[in-house]
Formats: sequence, structure tokens, C-alpha cells
Amino acid sequence: MWAHVWGFLYSNYFRFWLKWILRLLTGKCELQRLLGGAEAGARRTLSVGNGGAGAGAARLSRKRRVLRNAVHVEEAEVEKCVRDVMKEKNIEQKDTGFKTNLHISLLQISGYKKLYLNVENLRKVPYDSENEEHEEQLIELWNLLMPQETLRSRISKQWCDIGFQGDDPKTDFRGMGLLGLVNLVYFSKHYTNEARQILSRSNHPKLGYSYAIVGINLTEMAYSLLKNGALKAHLYNMVSGLPQLEHFHQFYCKHEVVEVVFADLYFIFFTGYLVYEFDKFWFEEEPESIMHFNHYREKFHEKIKGLLLDYNVVLTLQD
Repeated sequence: MWAHVWGFLYSNYFRFWLKWILRLLTGKCELQRLLGGAEAGARRTLSVGNGGAGAGAARLSRKRRVLRNAVHVEEAEVEKCVRDVMKEKNIEQKDTGFKTNLHISLLQISGYKKLYLNVENLRKVPYDSENEEHEEQLIELWNLLMPQETLRSRISKQWCDIGFQGDDPKTDFRGMGLLGLVNLVYFSKHYTNEARQILSRSNHPKLGYSYAIVGINLTEMAYSLLKNGALKAHLYNMVSGLPQLEHFHQFYCKHEVVEVVFADLYFIFFTGYLVYEFDKFWFEEEPESIMHFNHYREKFHEKIKGLLLDYNVVLTLQD
């Protein structure tokens, strides 16, 4: 009960006076202190984004809700919003450090939303065997993974050799649409050796699994993390401006986790492909049967979500 009472008193009374005292002592508003003190990346941008919601937003509404509006604008409106925030907060326009940091944070917030819409739109595009571009990408996937073997016909049991369920892969793209195919092709094109290695391992006589189906499943995993906001820290740390669709493909393929331990400049690097990591995870767990796939898939999902909870996490793709 006391925790609720304290929370109410702090939010409605003490916080206002604390901010007022800090402004008198430092000569800076809360937003200036935040942008000047927090390191560039997730901590700074997530704090700016959170500042436009909740209790803080109610107070800002009495000042025309400038900051809350700013975190919901499109890319083209970011510069104007920065000027509006500075005017409302009585911050001199010549404060280039504040202006630059706020501009970057708002671009990242706007870019994340735009990225999700782009990914969602691609997911909604159904695979169409009458579409020449779709068919070309599918054939390209085969050629990248099986360069020594010619695909004898478009409808063929050979598709099972790279992990599709039947003789026509189009039925396997129903859940993720064209997004599933685009990710498979991206990984196979940019990490050809690794893709072929994982395909070979997926044919293990005891621990084998369907390579393409698992790849599409991992696309769904990456998509769900993007949708629920779990990828924000990763993208805000990795991209200093607008996150692009390629950054989503990169997360699907490969991630590098960077963890700062206390004040030391000590980093623990954990590098690997998302698909590569699942392959390793699968063989380490040694499931009794492919029938237990959902259980191990969820276990792997929880592992990735745990890594993404760290504000310092960076998931990067290196060519």
C-alpha cells in the first residue's frame, strides 16, 4: 500500500518540485538533462519516447503536448518538431548539441514505426506463382543453396531437399507471405557458405529438421519481436538515423550482442546468425524428435528475448 501511496505522491507532487529544483540548479529542463547526459542509442531514444507518454504526457498537454506530438510525427516533420520543442522549452536555437540529439532520437522513433509498416506490408503480400518476380526469387533461392543440382521442374519433390514440405513451396509461405521468401533469399545471398553449411546440418539423420520451414519460422520470430517493440534497443543502438528494411533482414540473419560490464570498457561479444544460433541450439539440446520442435523453438525465443532486454544490446550484421 505504501508503495502505491508513494508512487501517487511522487507522480503528482514531488516529481514536479524535484524537476523545478533541478532546473534551478542546472539551468536545464529535464529533456536537456536527458539528451545531454544519456549515451547515444537506446537509453536516450527510449527515454525520449517514454517522455511522450504516461504521466509526463498529461503535463505536456498543458503545453500543447509538443513532445508527445513529436514522437508520433513522420520523418518529414521531425525538423519542425525539434524547433517547436525548443521554443516551448525555452531552449536557444543555437544549442546545436540538443538540437542534433533530439533530431536523431525522433528520427529513430519515426523510423522504427515506418520499418514495422514496411515489414508488415511485405508480410501481407501473398506468394503468387503467376508473379514473375516472385518466381525468380524462388528459383534464385534454389540456385544459391543447390548450385550443383539442377531443378528439374518448378513443381518437384526436389524442394524437400532444401526443407520445404511438399512439391510446391508457395504453400509454405502462407503465414509470412513474401517476407519469408525475401529473408531466405537475403541470408542465402549474403551468407552463402553459412546457409549451405546449415542446410547440410539440417539433413542430419537423427537431429535433422526442415531448413526452409525453420527459416520461415524464424522470420515469424523476428517479425513478432519487431511488432511488440523488443527490437527497439537493438535498432536504436545500431542505426543513428532511420532504421531500414535491410536492418530487419540483417537481424534475421545475424546478431552481435555487446554487453558493457560495470564501468570497465569490457565487452562480451556474442556473434552469430539467428538461424545459425538456432541450428547450434537445436544440436546442443538434442531433441528426441522433430515433433518437439515447438517446445525448443519457444525455448530459443525466450533466450533471444532475454538478450534484447539489455539496453546495451546491439544486433549487427557484418559483411
